Amino acid sequence: MAAPALQQPSYLLANLKADWTIKPFHQKCHELSKIIDEYPAKELHAMFPWLVESVFGSLDGILGGWNLRYLQARMAEYNIAMDFLDPSGPMMKLVYKLQAEEYKYEFPVSYLPGPIKSSIQAGVLPDCPLFHNKIQFPMSGLLLLNPFEYYMFNFASSLIAPKVGALLLCSDSAYFVLVNTYLKYFLPTEGNVPPSPFSDTRGTVASPAPRSPSVPYVGYGGHSTSLLKRHITHQPSVNADPAAQEIWRSETLLQVFVEMWLHHYSLEMYQKLQSPQVKEPFMPSEEHVLVVRLLVKHLHAFSSSQKQEAIFSSPSPHSHSSPLEELKRVVVQRFVQQKLYVFLQHCFGHWPLDASFRAVLETWLSYIQPWRYTGEKNNTQADGQNRTVPDKWASFVQENLLMYTKLFQGFLNRAMRTDLVNAKNALMVFRVAKVFVQPNLSEMIQKAEQLFLEPEHAILQRQNRVFLTPSHGGSFLSSRQPIGTDSVFKVKSHVYSLEGQDCQYNLMFGPDLRKNLNAGQLSQLIVNVAAVDDEGASKQLPDCIPSENGLLLTDLGRLQIINGLRRFEIEYQGDPELQPIRSYESAFLVRLMFQISSFINARFGDHMETLCARQDLLGSIGRHYLRSSSKVAEHRRKSPVTRQMRERPQRARLSLRVLASYRTLLILLLLYMLLALLSFGVLSSTGLILLVSFLYELLLNFL
Repeated sequence: MAAPALQQPSYLLANLKADWTIKPFHQKCHELSKIIDEYPAKELHAMFPWLVESVFGSLDGILGGWNLRYLQARMAEYNIAMDFLDPSGPMMKLVYKLQAEEYKYEFPVSYLPGPIKSSIQAGVLPDCPLFHNKIQFPMSGLLLLNPFEYYMFNFASSLIAPKVGALLLCSDSAYFVLVNTYLKYFLPTEGNVPPSPFSDTRGTVASPAPRSPSVPYVGYGGHSTSLLKRHITHQPSVNADPAAQEIWRSETLLQVFVEMWLHHYSLEMYQKLQSPQVKEPFMPSEEHVLVVRLLVKHLHAFSSSQKQEAIFSSPSPHSHSSPLEELKRVVVQRFVQQKLYVFLQHCFGHWPLDASFRAVLETWLSYIQPWRYTGEKNNTQADGQNRTVPDKWASFVQENLLMYTKLFQGFLNRAMRTDLVNAKNALMVFRVAKVFVQPNLSEMIQKAEQLFLEPEHAILQRQNRVFLTPSHGGSFLSSRQPIGTDSVFKVKSHVYSLEGQDCQYNLMFGPDLRKNLNAGQLSQLIVNVAAVDDEGASKQLPDCIPSENGLLLTDLGRLQIINGLRRFEIEYQGDPELQPIRSYESAFLVRLMFQISSFINARFGDHMETLCARQDLLGSIGRHYLRSSSKVAEHRRKSPVTRQMRERPQRARLSLRVLASYRTLLILLLLYMLLALLSFGVLSSTGLILLVSFLYELLLNFL
């Protein structure tokens, strides 16, 4: 890999390809780092697409590259790969080196998510500003990307590329950790994005303008314009705003992740069909959903880290907040909400009815609980109840009403078709219930629904009303701002933009929703959820109440047995001497030992009772050897037995059945053979065995 000076790029690339399969991984990364440091950009330009494919694999999934999705922390190559791909590592240094020279790289449109690909092929530019000025005319089926965009597109595509024999992505895999690292670096919750080591003022990502709040909700969802017209209208200015260029890498990374991971289902098709049964070609994997959840959690933390003055100040053309603070303010609503909603709707309708749905569920629950990622400690009730949702999140609930209500209804439809006998499925229902019973959350959802149902004429009347009447606590001179007008607009805008103008909204707390649920389903659900938190649920007794006749099953206990959640221990409750002969016992010896012990018990039973009644050492030894049946009585407490069985008198008696066990016979045979090797006879060996056994049992009795 140590190429001579002034070597042509083609020779450099040829040597890299030749050495790639020969040299060990650590040596390849070390020599690549030297090449990136020493060679100029014009010689590194040709090797960049090949290196990206060698790391992330081919877009069709045939070449696996470094298999970052399955590279675990315990593997030797892990730390080397992470250092090489770090935001401050050699690979990103190569990206910035090429970025400074305005090189362009081709990315096939055919590997974009379905709705984006269809839009471009139909001659309509996608809404996302990321694709503006990237398409060649006439149509060539390729995007022209700068090095940073090309790198991030390939990085994001490697998650959704088809893999053969893939394992589940885990939280310590190189890919998962890299996603988290890039998010923290380019979307920091503290401070600003670190500047690139090379000039990036030539970045081609135009800062997208936020949607004007004056746009009425009835205007949302309009028809797309022609690709040629929109291409002309979105040409960036040569003298781009330096403040906007400050965060162009942050916006690029965010838009690439959202478009490649979430934009697989079109909002237009969802609004037209409104059916979860419609088949679409793309189905996300469980690992895909886990990475989406990581993205959602970080964006909540990123959005919540904005400065307090930026949170409470309304956006205006004269505001002086930094571009990064402005991005924090709009990141969730503008970039994520719509695509994540359709993504989750598709998953709710098409995901298999098994426990793997937990990944989708936790992604949804993470999105609707942004207060979990603020870094603040909410007030916790003294008795350990759920934390109260702060009032400041009412606006978020209103602007995301469908995320709470429509998806909750979709989850109920799944739950009613799911095998709730399975504890993992019951746990998912428990998780959802635990989230929605948080104090103050249901009130926020009901308030948002009331705002949505408020008629239009009531809003106009409020806007025209200027004064409060004395009966409402004001004077005729007190001015009054329109109450709730902005909130009503936000809720209606949100619902109509996602569900269409003619949507039929079902109240979450209305009577129609209560009709998916019946008493039988709720009873079964309560039973299953009650058993979820028990680690050894299968080993615990069913719900019982004590009575004079023993333990009696309750209705809950019967349901637990029917559903297989709990059971009684099936044990022999009769005379231990009369239990069936086991497979590990000699039938002949069992019968012989029973006859011998019966003769001894009949002949010396009174003497044994007298011995066991003594309160001295001999009495203790007698009770240990002659009342082994009392141990069975302890087990009877774990099973519903009759009073007659519990009150059956326990007489002192000798049991020799242990001598009929093959295990006991084998131990005795080995002991006799050992003592024979030590020149002990049969009688002396027998006496020694009895003496040692007696002393051992005596020691156990004292302990």
